[in-house]
Amino acid sequence: MAKRVAVVLAGCGVFDGSEIHEASAVLVHLSREGAQAEVYAPNIPQMHVVDHAKGQPTPEQRNVLVESARIARGNIKDLAKLDVKGLDALIIPGGFGVAKNLSTWATQGKNCSISKEVEDVLRAFHAAHKPIGLCCISPVLAAKIFPGCEVTVGHDTECEQWPYAKTAEAMKELGCRHVNSQVTEAHVDARNRLVTTSAFMCNAPIHDIHDGVGKMVREVLRLA
Repeated sequence: MAKRVAVVLAGCGVFDGSEIHEASAVLVHLSREGAQAEVYAPNIPQMHVVDHAKGQPTPEQRNVLVESARIARGNIKDLAKLDVKGLDALIIPGGFGVAKNLSTWATQGKNCSISKEVEDVLRAFHAAHKPIGLCCISPVLAAKIFPGCEVTVGHDTECEQWPYAKTAEAMKELGCRHVNSQVTEAHVDARNRLVTTSAFMCNAPIHDIHDGVGKMVREVLRLA
């Protein structure tokens, strides 16, 4: 039987939704490993819409589920309908949508709140001892919900290659252990069944991002 993996998206586009290359890499690697991806997104308004050509917000309003359907080629379900009993694992790609639509990390950092639907899903997989894969900024969700967990967002010292390293410091303040890692690596917290990788938290060639996501996917499936 193929492993069934829930992939939760946060919109479509790095600045206001899911990072498209990360989401695509997750789906490609799941397919390559013979797993069945089931894509979900919350049926809620986006925090805002960003013109990706200008990098600036616009007056538009968009829906997270509707936008995520672009990545899923229309094959998507409302997150409210997710049933953990029929699934083997959960993966959440990164992108600012995680910090804007699935949580308020973008505006409140470590003092953020997480969408109730998203938190309920994460807690359900965790309680069922089913693996959770998180990449880029999405490990902040685990840091907020599961104190004492081990995660990586890459490095904790800011530099040109690691421009978002302060995220690691904020996560440590939440009581989690941050493990420095390379972009092509994934960290496994066996106790919490969490697998994390840095992806675009690093200024790296896109093939390295793709390889790191692949490592995360394989480790998630190994634990499933």
